[in-house]
Parts: sequence; C-alpha cells; structure tokens
Amino acid sequence: MTQPVESAGAAELLVRCLENEGVTIVFGIPGEENIYLTQALERSGIRYVLTRHEQAASFMAEMYGRVTGSAGVVSATLGPGAINLQLGVADAMTNSTPLVAISAQVGRDRNYKESHQFVDLVSMFQPITKWSAAVPSPEAIPEIVRKAFKTAETERPGAVYLAVPEDVDDAAASPDLAPLPRNVVRPEAPSSNQVQRAAEVIRGARQPIVLAGHGAARGHAAHALVRFAESLGVPVATTFHGKGVFPDDHPNSVGTIGFMTRDYANFGFEKADVIISVGYELQEFDPERVNPDGDKQIIHVHRFPAEVDAHYSVDVGIIADISASLDALLTELGDHGCPPAEPTPSNTLLAEELESGRRDDRYPLTPQRIVADTRAALGREDIALVDTGAVKMWMARLYPTYAPNTCLISNGLSTMGFALPGALAVALARPEAKVLAVVGDGAWLMHSQEIETAVREGIPLTVLIWEDNGYGLIEWKMQMEMGEHSNTAFTNPDVVRYAESFGAKGYQISTADELLPTLRAALDDDGVSIINCPVDYRENLQLIQRLGQLDAAL
Repeated sequence: MTQPVESAGAAELLVRCLENEGVTIVFGIPGEENIYLTQALERSGIRYVLTRHEQAASFMAEMYGRVTGSAGVVSATLGPGAINLQLGVADAMTNSTPLVAISAQVGRDRNYKESHQFVDLVSMFQPITKWSAAVPSPEAIPEIVRKAFKTAETERPGAVYLAVPEDVDDAAASPDLAPLPRNVVRPEAPSSNQVQRAAEVIRGARQPIVLAGHGAARGHAAHALVRFAESLGVPVATTFHGKGVFPDDHPNSVGTIGFMTRDYANFGFEKADVIISVGYELQEFDPERVNPDGDKQIIHVHRFPAEVDAHYSVDVGIIADISASLDALLTELGDHGCPPAEPTPSNTLLAEELESGRRDDRYPLTPQRIVADTRAALGREDIALVDTGAVKMWMARLYPTYAPNTCLISNGLSTMGFALPGALAVALARPEAKVLAVVGDGAWLMHSQEIETAVREGIPLTVLIWEDNGYGLIEWKMQMEMGEHSNTAFTNPDVVRYAESFGAKGYQISTADELLPTLRAALDDDGVSIINCPVDYRENLQLIQRLGQLDAAL
C-alpha cells in the first residue's frame, strides 16, 4: 500500500491564505501538476467540489461569487484545463462578479521555451481579468493571494487569474510565512458638492426616471432604492441583470428593460428628461435604447465612474457607496417631490400577459404559461438561474422578481451553459432557498454532465428544460429579419432516461396542467430532478406583432 505523501509547504501555505480570505469551497478538477495543492485542500476545512468539466467549475465559482459577494474560487491544471476556465472567467469579468481562478503551470525551469503543455497562460488571461499573474516563489504567496482577493472583490468586482508553477506547488516554504491580514475597505461617503449638483438636476426635472442595474444589488442598496423611489415618487426600471433590486410588484416599478425598444417598460423613458442611473453598467443594456438622441440628463450613482458613451453622457456623477448616496440625495432634496409621472401601461400589461398565460392550456406549452407556473412554484426569496436564448427573453421580461439576486441572468457576456452548473453553486451558497436552473435545450446539454456532480456531492438540483429542438433565439432573429431560417434544428436524447442514468429523477411534461405540480414536487425534493417541458415558440413572432400594434395604439 502506497504511503500518503505529505503536502508540501508552499501548497499548504496557499491553502492557509485561501482560508484567511474566507474561502470555504473550491470548484475544479485537479491535475498532475497541482497534486500538492489538491492534497492540501483535502486536509483543510475547505470543501473541494470535483466537477466534470473545468468550464462548468468556472461557472460555479462565478455564480457563488455573484450571490455571496465574496470571490468564488476555481482550480484547474495547466494547459487545456486552465484554458477551459476562460469562458466562466470572462463571464465573471463582464458581469462584474468577483472570482479567483487558480491553475497549475509548467515549472519555472521550462517556461521560457517550447515545452510539453506549456502556453503563456498569464498573457491569455490578461484581456479577460482585472489582474493576471504567476506565483514567482513560495515567499510571494501571502502577498499575491491577498492582492488577488482585494483586486477581485473591491471597486468594480471582477476576475483574477493566478498561475502556480509545478515546482512552486511542491516546494518547501518557510514556517515564518503567514497569510496577510484582510484590510477592511469601508464604503466612502458621497461628495456633498456632487450631491448638491444632482439635487439641482432633479429639482429641475419634468419627468425623471430611475434605471437600476446589478451594481445596486452588489452594493446592497435595494432598501435605499425603495426609500428613494417612494420619497420622490419616481418610477424605477431595472435591467435584466438588475432584476429584483426593485420589487416588480411595487407601485413605482415599471418593469425590466432589455428586450426590445418597444417593450412595455421602455415607454417609461419616452418622455423622461432625467435618468437617475443607480448601479447601472453599460454592458447590461445599450443606453441608446433609452436615450436615442443623447439629450436626456443623466445622474450616475455608483461605486465607480461610468464608461464613455455618446448616449450616456453623465451630467453628474456620485461615486461612492450607493445606499449612502441615495440617502444623501434624499436629505439634500428635503420635501421635494417629483412631478407625477405620466402613467405607463407596463405593470398592467405585464400582469395581463402573465395571467393570460396562466390560463392557457395549449400543448406544447406557451412561454407565458411556463413563466407563470415557474413563478407560482417559487417563493419570493427563491432563486431562478436563467440561461441564454429565447428562454432568457421570456423570463427576463415577464418573470416577476421581488428581491436582489433571485433571478440570475448573464447579461455581460450573455453566455450559454452557465445556469445548470451555476445552480449547484447557488444551492451551496444559499441552502435556505429553493434553486431552479431554467435552460433551453440548446444550453442544457452543454453541461448536463454536472448532473453526476450534483448526485455525487448530494447537492439539490432542479433543472427545467424548455424544449423546442433548436436554437430558438437564433431562429427568432432570422425570421424577424429575413423571413426564413436555417441551421438551427437538432434532436435531443430521452431526458427521463438520461437523467435516470445519472441516478437523478426525470420528468416529461405531456400536458399543460402537469408542469406546476411537477415543479413543486421537484423543488421540494432534496435530490436531483430534470424536467423536460416542450415549448411552442410560435409565440415569439406573435409577441413582436403585439408590441408593434401596442406602439401604434399608445
């Protein structure tokens, strides 16, 4: 019997530094070149979740970081393992989510020449991270780990990449080396001068409107945003990425923007002369859609300055803690109330569309029926992860959301395949909530192998597949613009048998009335359930026609 190998000092030091940063879970797949790190993790208090693909592990780390606010951590081997991390790393970066990716690298004795499995990983990760670096020696580990987490988690959050050479992984480390203290970064107070300037703009506004993005959720500013909207009587729209930061059933809510220029929520911006942008970032939504002429005044409230854009020319920027900024604005405005906003039909029309869907018994199911039943199956604090595709468009615009980070959408990179693996991580981060991965059949097979991970690790997982046997969003776009489509159709396996082959439960929806009770049963189950629900995407083009008619009617 082989004697266990003691973990090398440098690897153990790296793990102690991770523990010092509050890391409790690492997602990934080990390799030959980081076996000492793998064993050091095994001997620590950190849970290692072994996945079936590094890309899936990167999505898990991203979603863990998104719902906790602390950097999710993913680990992989060198070369192909590290490269597989890049999609989730880029998704985290464009979604402003804290993530630290750690991979092995060839030893320092051969990283300067052509060598087996060597590519310049640090250079490859630089364009998709806030910081990318190699660990040069065991002595550098405490500083480099502290810098990695500080960089990932502060100011505008994002991704960081660290390469650990093989000879550093198995090196000795001085017992005098120890993790560095975590410095507490306190939210800064807003500039009184900028608050006064913003208040003057609001006092002069005829019809202001708030555009809230995910930065408000990251900044825990939901309560402050509700106070602000109620005190001023100002309407609030959210981006897809910011869904839930302002409750959809609040009387000041005008819904979610991001679908089409002529969707219900966009009408709130038609006559607005001032946009109060709260935690919004340009990659969430093109500002031209709400400020086409570039003539609206913009107040930018965020932790960092705005990107430059012709349709997002900031008149006043308050760069500070978002809650403190909103409260300071209210104090400065005193008893000022905004002029009554012209009524928009958004909430009424959305509610009518959802209620109509709830009563629709057609099979395959309409998107509206699936959204209505999904909302009925989940509580206000439960979490839906919505993958990219036509399913995203229907869920983002129609699914009512009431709390931050309860409807998770990728709207920076807008990548397919994140929701299923991401749901595993969210279930670990938020065990008190029910978690549902909502995926199109184009996305679900991209990481369906992680069903095995969920079963093996005992992680509750419910997946709802919208099945149309094709890439529905691409077909939708082709039909709208060209009146025809091609190269979008495919076939699917028997989902029930496929799920059961992993030891999970599989469900096939065969009538409209089966979906809601099946969803409730699956979500109440502590195991893994995969639900296949056929969807009728003929509603896609019919929706476009209705919105066009609505535009003319209004």
